[in-house]
Amino acid sequence: MTITQIVLLTQEADGDVLANVLREFNPRLQITIVPDKAALDALALDKLVNARLISFCSSVIVPAAILNAFPGPSYNFHPGPPDRPGRFPSVFAIYERAKIFGVTVHEMIAKVDAGPIVAAEWFDLPPDSEVAALELRALSVLFSIFKRIAPFLAMNPSALPRIYVPWTGEKRTKAQCDVICRLTPDLDDDEIALRTRACGTFLRS
Repeated sequence: MTITQIVLLTQEADGDVLANVLREFNPRLQITIVPDKAALDALALDKLVNARLISFCSSVIVPAAILNAFPGPSYNFHPGPPDRPGRFPSVFAIYERAKIFGVTVHEMIAKVDAGPIVAAEWFDLPPDSEVAALELRALSVLFSIFKRIAPFLAMNPSALPRIYVPWTGEKRTKAQCDVICRLTPDLDDDEIALRTRACGTFLRS
């Protein structure tokens, strides 16, 4: 038995690139790109035969009913390390002056950013980092991992080997990000500069 269908939960542009990588190893793959929650909800679950769900840098939360419709594990490519689950890990890493950052690939379960981890990589985070550059670096590292395991994802219906790395740290939310990405009159120049680097286009006055 081999994989015949893959659902890619990601933006259209990224989905096209990822689909091309997967088809290098399984040209007959039926690939569906799902860019948002509405498209995910519209999936014909009864037609998912030998299928796999892959979420790549998506903020869409996949309900258990959809995860359970796939015969094997679904995988999420999270643009943050295992100690930074939740939303906007790059923003919080810069704001909290982290010295390292990374990315995580894990099995998807109903609880967000909690499934068993199958890959993780870390890299140094310079003290003057800005969020746009950090997100681009994380995306590049995730794509490298994706290419490395693409043959397995495209053909093998069994589960990827798990690694002994746990999730740790507080699971951050958009509401928490909104708080630190807001400029208020009481902030000094150093805090304004830090929030500007951490938030980029998310910054609000």
